[in-house]
Amino acid sequence: MTENQTVQQKSVRRNRVAAAACFAAALITATVVGTQSATADGTAHRTAAAAARSAAVAAPGLGSAHLVQSEDYFGKGLNPVGATVALNGRQALSACSGEETMRDLTKGGATAYASVNWTFATDGMLTESAASAPTKAAAATWEKQLVALVQDCQDEPAGHWRYGAAHTLNTAGGTARWYQAYNGDGTATGGVAVLRSGARVAVVELTGRPTTSVAGIATAALNRLSS
Repeated sequence: MTENQTVQQKSVRRNRVAAAACFAAALITATVVGTQSATADGTAHRTAAAAARSAAVAAPGLGSAHLVQSEDYFGKGLNPVGATVALNGRQALSACSGEETMRDLTKGGATAYASVNWTFATDGMLTESAASAPTKAAAATWEKQLVALVQDCQDEPAGHWRYGAAHTLNTAGGTARWYQAYNGDGTATGGVAVLRSGARVAVVELTGRPTTSVAGIATAALNRLSS
């Protein structure tokens, strides 16, 4: 890849990060399933969860139930109001992947795909893309490719948005690598995690939010993926 191509690619990634908040707002008015204002008794959480579960019929081995649910946000300072679920593998993977999708990364070789966009009562959004591989070996290969995509945005010039150091998470259901994200001024703002459970892989990212429990989100996502 030439120097110009590298610069253009990273410019696209940074533009995606800057547009995340605007995209979240657009989802609320255009494509969110089950949008509702948050209430003290958690009605919006339950409505959004029900919408996410009913938005798509689970494909064999992988479906919306294996993605982050509204109850996973409790205690993490996030108030979900809506979710859009898809099973076509065509959602962009992360802020660092440009326009690459899970279908692109797997070259269409997954046995099933699932993705979700969660929007919140305040700025920010959470995206998750998952795929089920035909073998555990294929899943391990895809996991390495996802990690490489994320780590490509660790080494950035001073003053640029970037991902921080990798942290390893192990549960009974699988493994994850999670990374805090930082604005150009060094302020923590969400983060990303790459997950693998058996023959399933996923990438989950929180954008446009102040620092929160990225490890907690990664743990919840991994538990869902392995269920």
